Order: sequence, then structure tokens, then C-alpha cells
Amino acid sequence: MNQAQFLGIVAAFVTFVFVVEMLRRGILREKYAVLWLLVSFSLFVLALFPRILTQAAQALGIAVPSNLLFLITGVVLLLVAVQLSYEVSRLENRVRRLAEEVAILNERTAPRPPDGTEDT
Repeated sequence: MNQAQFLGIVAAFVTFVFVVEMLRRGILREKYAVLWLLVSFSLFVLALFPRILTQAAQALGIAVPSNLLFLITGVVLLLVAVQLSYEVSRLENRVRRLAEEVAILNERTAPRPPDGTEDT
């Protein structure tokens, strides 16, 4: 095992421990943790078996295997950004709807000013 493999295994392990700890503390939700655990597992497999990346790069016609790794990383990060943008948009709509409902409820429960006539 060379230094690059060792570093990859350590990075995968640290990522795994970090994600599990965030899950345990309730900071990270399960639906997001699955993605990062898959990334951690993929890093671990590629660190243990670097030939997988080399063979995939050759099959795709990419000269340097690290370029394939950068491409995969870029695509994963792009997908994460799109997914997070979707979540932000969905939450903005939900906040707007809740604010409208609160305004309606406040209007219904607000005391009415007297109009000069008294009920007897």
C-alpha cells in the first residue's frame, strides 16, 4: 500500500466518522447523510482498489485516471448543488405560505376598533 492509498483510506474513514457523528447529533438529516455515506464508501473502495479508476478511465478514453476522479467529483457536487437549490426553493414557498396564514389568523383575531355604537 502506497502513501496515496493510505491517504485515501484515511480520508474515507474521516468522512464516514464525520457524517455518522453529525447524524448522531441531529445536525444532518438522514436523506442527506445517505449521499455522503455513499461518497465515503466510494472513496474507500477506490483507495483500496485503484485499478478500478484506472480501468474506468481507459474504458472512457480519459488519459489520466485522476482526471476521471475530478470529473466524477464535479458531477457529484453539481448534483448536490441542484438538489440543495430545490430544497431551498421548496422551503421558501413553505415559509411564504406560512407567513400568509399567520397574517390571515392575526387579522381574524385582532381586536376591532369601536365604531361608536354600543350593543345593549
